[in-house]
Amino acid sequence: MLVDDVRTIGVAIAIPDPWGSDLQERRATYGDRQAWTIPTHVTLLPPTQVRKDQMRSVDAHLAAVADAQVRFGIELGAADTFRPVTPTVFLRLARGADECALVADLVRSGPLRRRLVFPYHPHVTLAFDVADEQLDRAFSEHANFRLDFTASEFSRYELAEEGIWLPERNFPFGGED
Repeated sequence: MLVDDVRTIGVAIAIPDPWGSDLQERRATYGDRQAWTIPTHVTLLPPTQVRKDQMRSVDAHLAAVADAQVRFGIELGAADTFRPVTPTVFLRLARGADECALVADLVRSGPLRRRLVFPYHPHVTLAFDVADEQLDRAFSEHANFRLDFTASEFSRYELAEEGIWLPERNFPFGGED
């Protein structure tokens, strides 16, 4: 969000379509109000405020991080939950979690250095802040879920006035597989 030259950004690996859209629709069926605010993703940098005059250095940092990465496989696995800490059901990363953690650490360095409220735990949210019955439903409906894809880039998102996260720039991985 642009307020007095401050933007709220995030960095994430998008889940490719058609799977990303399918998971977004599933999230909406649980009544999650945030389902349509951002494409389905694995967060690397949670919402972070950055001054507009820092964006050039932020993008240069992100480009350097991405350029040093190689593509890697991600396998989304069975549902898990953060309850009772937060009312969240998510898909675990059965493969690719270590790679996401490494990339997230690199993203959260330099001009984007910040402390996290919770330890980094790569995941894909299925339902957040909905009734327990809906959390239980999301959990049970995804008990045997599996999805494989290759992560080949991450994106910088910006929070728009309407509360929607918009992809502003993609950063392809530059290293060899």
